[in-house]
Amino acid sequence: MIEHRPFFSLGAIRRDWLDARLHFRFGETGRDGHAPLGPLYVWNDDEFAPHSGFGLHAHREVEIVTWVRSGAITHEDDAGNRARLVAGSVQAMSAGTAIHHAERNDEDVPARLFQIWLRPRTPGGAPRWATRACSRELREGRFITLASGDADDVAAGALPINADARVRIATLREGTSMQHTLPMPGSAYLVADHGRLDVGHVRLAPRDGVAIRNQAQLTLTARDDMDVVIVERLRNDA
Repeated sequence: MIEHRPFFSLGAIRRDWLDARLHFRFGETGRDGHAPLGPLYVWNDDEFAPHSGFGLHAHREVEIVTWVRSGAITHEDDAGNRARLVAGSVQAMSAGTAIHHAERNDEDVPARLFQIWLRPRTPGGAPRWATRACSRELREGRFITLASGDADDVAAGALPINADARVRIATLREGTSMQHTLPMPGSAYLVADHGRLDVGHVRLAPRDGVAIRNQAQLTLTARDDMDVVIVERLRNDA
């Protein structure tokens, strides 16, 4: 089953400096039917205004993967990590028992990002943070795994997360198609970024999402040059 979640149907949080669209209901915000998918329970499409962002705040018992789509954000935490992440960068943070961090847009232009939250496979543990770049050339016509709870993915270069999921990205050119096989049990969430995409017979506009259940294989056809970001569930009991 492929459940279409159009961008215009998503819950929204708007502040003077933040425009966030929620692919999953969080608290009292979002549509009742936009339920979590396995360990995946937050996927926010965020835009930070210049010289704004979240100050130091706490997280615990959550895996957070952030993909920077345009502009740049600056991460800082109480474990001593600090980095400026430009477009085409990903960070993975395991909050563990607790971590305090800040995410700011210190630039003169807006920053756009996807922020993805996953329930941890096992509770507790020490906080952990890492980042890497993934250029458009590297992901051209194929999926690259950005972060994963699978040891083989990590050995191949993915950032480690403590969750039964993997986060991947591909860049597709207009008019191209690809077949993509999902891990069992075949559930995932996919977002079309920057362009239009057909997922089987479901037609996505830019920034639309689809929840995918009980599907072993997907046919993806790009109608524009675009990026596809997907979170795949790795185990039934995730």
